[in-house]
Amino acid sequence: MNILILGSGGREHTFAWKIAQSPKCKKLFVAPGNSGTAQVATNINIGVTDFPAIKELVIDKHIDLVVVGPEDPLVQGVHDYFLNDNAIKHVSVIGPQKAAAELEGSKEFAKEFLYRHNIPTAAYESFTKATLKKGYAFLETLNAPYVLKADGLAAGKGVVILKDLDDAKAELKSMLVDAKFGEASTKVVIEEFLDGIELSCFVLTDGTNYKILPTAKDYKRIGEGDTGLNTGGMGAVSPVPFATDAFLKKIEERIVKPTINGFKKDNLPYVGFVFIGIIKVGDDPKVIEYNVRMGDPETEVVLPRLKNDFVEILQAMAHGDLDKIDIEIDERAATTIMTVSGGYPEAYEKGKEITGIETIEDSIAFHAGAQNENGKIVTSGGRVMAITSYGNTYQEAIKKSYQSIEKLHFDKMHYRKDIGFDLN
Repeated sequence: MNILILGSGGREHTFAWKIAQSPKCKKLFVAPGNSGTAQVATNINIGVTDFPAIKELVIDKHIDLVVVGPEDPLVQGVHDYFLNDNAIKHVSVIGPQKAAAELEGSKEFAKEFLYRHNIPTAAYESFTKATLKKGYAFLETLNAPYVLKADGLAAGKGVVILKDLDDAKAELKSMLVDAKFGEASTKVVIEEFLDGIELSCFVLTDGTNYKILPTAKDYKRIGEGDTGLNTGGMGAVSPVPFATDAFLKKIEERIVKPTINGFKKDNLPYVGFVFIGIIKVGDDPKVIEYNVRMGDPETEVVLPRLKNDFVEILQAMAHGDLDKIDIEIDERAATTIMTVSGGYPEAYEKGKEITGIETIEDSIAFHAGAQNENGKIVTSGGRVMAITSYGNTYQEAIKKSYQSIEKLHFDKMHYRKDIGFDLN
């Protein structure tokens, strides 16, 4: 098969790394890709939402399967675009159609879905600029801390948690009236705060059948001890030590099954990855959010633990045969540590040369915000490189990643030195 991956981050490099291992993959293309995908595939400089250019590429390169990495093209309806065009509708697309992608495109849509299907989640209400005063009143009924979520896509940065009521009111005004997150915050969801420990659950579905991938836990804050600003993710660990078999069974029965059944009941066409952000409150799982794609950097620890031929799984998803696949998982733990540009997640400089990648032996370096420029690999984004390692325990895997990071250098390189700190 000729396969195209859409995206340019660490997740897409991990997809490419895994797909390239399959004898079923003839030619592999990534649009637009990065310096890591260039090592295992052919990069094509096309934007992920430039649907006409993607169509031309698919026809030109005789692509059989498209794997969509990020959320933007899904929310904008890339799958529907293929289905509605006779020239490319035979091509399999891994990623939900637009109606189902609203689960990530709108926080309010996701909360309504959860409520409708009796899936455990936090109490909430949503507000607009016109109902700002009602928003203030709702905040006054809640106990601190206060959770405010921009309704639309805000690149993983649209969630704010504040301890002070006055700060929460000011933030609500900033989001709704001052358009802090632009279009994304024309509507804001306010939720009750759930106190617990978070984990990520990844589900594959062909629309009817499902398979659950290994759990992972990612670390969103820039600073040690989960302090500072939210990022796209600073590291991840898989499996999650506190996710016992009994707890995983609760996740499957109370959350995964009603989610997949909900897609069918609501006529939400879904072939792809379902990310379910879960919080363990006491011994019970509750849903924080849905994403309609694999998470990043969790992909960098989940896919390396998958023993199956990834292309076989993707084909089964596309053809409705997922029930015929037995998922095989590597017993070892996997961890990843994200190295980021100085200043991230706020303003940062690009174009810094990255050295030492070739000296890393005990880990896999998944490129994220990195590009080839005149034979050199340079930084091109906030999150630059994810260093993934295996170990008999997650502590052993983390130690290996940190030892490998010591060999890596670029100007103002930053990373968290406490990934996994809360799991001991």
